Amino acid sequence: MKSILTVLVAGLLSASAWSADLLEVYRMAQAHDARYAAARAERQAGEEKIHQGRAGLLPSVGLSAQTTWNEADVRSTVGTAERNYNTNGYTVQLTQPLFRWQNWVQYRQGALQTALAEVQFGQAGQELILRVAEAYFNVLNAQDALDAVTQLRTAAAEQLEIAKASFEVGTVTITDVHEAQSRFDLAVAQEIAARNQLEIRRQALVQIVGRDPGELARLRAGVALQPPQPANIDDWVSAAEQGSYGVQARQLQRELAEREVERSRAGHYPTLDVVASYGRSHSGFTQGVQGSTRTEASAIGLQLNVPLFAGGGISSREREAAALKLKADAELDAARRDAALAARQAYLGVTSGLAQVDALEAAKLSSTSALEANRLGYEVGVRINIDVLNAQSQLADTLQRLARARYDTLIAQLQLKAAAGSLSDEDLQQLNALLATQ
Repeated sequence: MKSILTVLVAGLLSASAWSADLLEVYRMAQAHDARYAAARAERQAGEEKIHQGRAGLLPSVGLSAQTTWNEADVRSTVGTAERNYNTNGYTVQLTQPLFRWQNWVQYRQGALQTALAEVQFGQAGQELILRVAEAYFNVLNAQDALDAVTQLRTAAAEQLEIAKASFEVGTVTITDVHEAQSRFDLAVAQEIAARNQLEIRRQALVQIVGRDPGELARLRAGVALQPPQPANIDDWVSAAEQGSYGVQARQLQRELAEREVERSRAGHYPTLDVVASYGRSHSGFTQGVQGSTRTEASAIGLQLNVPLFAGGGISSREREAAALKLKADAELDAARRDAALAARQAYLGVTSGLAQVDALEAAKLSSTSALEANRLGYEVGVRINIDVLNAQSQLADTLQRLARARYDTLIAQLQLKAAAGSLSDEDLQQLNALLATQ
């Protein structure tokens, strides 16, 4: 009996050798996760925005060429002549903007869009860390649940054998046997459900990392969880309102909206360009009048365009941009509030999780003592079989809840860092140090 009790208490908290830890699984996810790959490609696309914006400030060069075959009958009082000839030529034109205010604004927008792409990729990196950690610990939690119900089934099977033996010698009633059988059957059903849940959780992890990572490293036995630093919720809220990736993205989008208002207003401004061109043309004809001409021409000058009226389209776009600027202001305000709420929830998740872990640690000791007392009482005849079975179930449930509380607290710690925009690979390395690896 002592051996079964020892296994039941230590089963969820023992460490073994595993083939992959959290950091290794995260590296696999970086290489194979589809959502992260999409975010990486989106960042690469965003990096081109600054080059596209700069293009509006640089000269543009174009080449045009043409060739035409002409057939003409020329009739006059002195006779008729045919003129069949080919005309061809080409023109090269260079245009250098001198003053196009909308192009300058668009260049600044390109820089902002590139910065936005970087922020969004950073946010995707944080989300990947959270998704990997949650999926990893979900697998561990499902494995813990399976271990617990497996050990409970083993203990229930032993108690069933004891009840049957005691019934044969007449020390217990058939009711005790039926109760033990019922608990054993229930444990078997729970074990089947736990195996199914473990497979579901494992496949969710496989979807992120691209392949089955094998067995996973578990938390070390008796690992101590640390409270958040700084231990002040207002400091975390302030950091989230300023540094959250969601807030950073909305700030850049607000600046883009401001620039769009400026760019739309620039549609009323004149533009001034330097235009230079060079061209050659050749015209020749045969039959009848013989001869050909060749022309070369070059030119350079200033070209001024002044918009006078465009059907009200420019003014309409200006009003549209102003309205979208107000929308961006509201979204930035909402992002700050969301970040503050996320920081508060994560901070309270950590602090309440630590309190739950302490309470469940105490409950584990109490449940262990209760099981020992009920086993001893059953042996001496002051407790009945159902008391032992209830104590076994209570201990198994306490151990599962303790493991779940630890995982939830660790995830809340990562969520708190993410809310403040400071979650990084280093945080994952620190968390990985809590795992038992050999």
